[in-house]
Amino acid sequence: MAEPKASGPATSELATFLPMGDAGLLISFAEKPGAATAERAQSVAAAIDRARTRIPALGRPVPASASVLVPFDPLELALEDAIGLARSAVTDAGAKPETADGGAEEPPAIEIQVRYGGADGPDLDAVAELHAMRPEDVVELHASARYRVLFLGFAPGFGYLGGLPAALVTPRRDRPRERVPAGSVGIAGEHTGVYPLAMPGGWHLIGRTDIALFDPHRPHPALLRPGATVRFVPVIDR
Repeated sequence: MAEPKASGPATSELATFLPMGDAGLLISFAEKPGAATAERAQSVAAAIDRARTRIPALGRPVPASASVLVPFDPLELALEDAIGLARSAVTDAGAKPETADGGAEEPPAIEIQVRYGGADGPDLDAVAELHAMRPEDVVELHASARYRVLFLGFAPGFGYLGGLPAALVTPRRDRPRERVPAGSVGIAGEHTGVYPLAMPGGWHLIGRTDIALFDPHRPHPALLRPGATVRFVPVIDR
């Protein structure tokens, strides 16, 4: 069996295939990062994941905003063969993209109850002022949208959610906080998301939830998965 070669990236009209060490392949899409590109990444990752049933040398693919990381066993699968499989998955996804109107009923949205403002959302007033709104207008807009998990990153269970209303697009904070409480709901750029753990962060915090976004003791530790839909539900704290 041919050994993996440390050559330059293979390319196609839709993607570039870049070796990541001797046991990984990065599929990088030509399109700019965004909701459509993230959905393509999810479609390609799903196709590769299905191929794992017949090709055990493939690892579980990891989709991101404009790429997919594909681990593989180099002792069982040559780099050229891994690229061939990835190229086929990209071509199939480009020719027949998976869409919500493909016949299968979309699962219900994951509902996340949020206490907006106050100590739970210390940046709500600032976000409202930036956009010349009332704080309650920000809450209404944020909670009225239906979001899609574009990809997971930054921390275990942290989902980057697309679908934020354009009126709420907000740059990151100039100075990140050293500690953001777990469950904090934030806005940064075109994304919104929920901090699964207490950690540093530079997103604007507008609310907080008690739901556990990540629990290593659950069969599926991360509550959110790429492609899932999410709704935020305002609640009044007791």
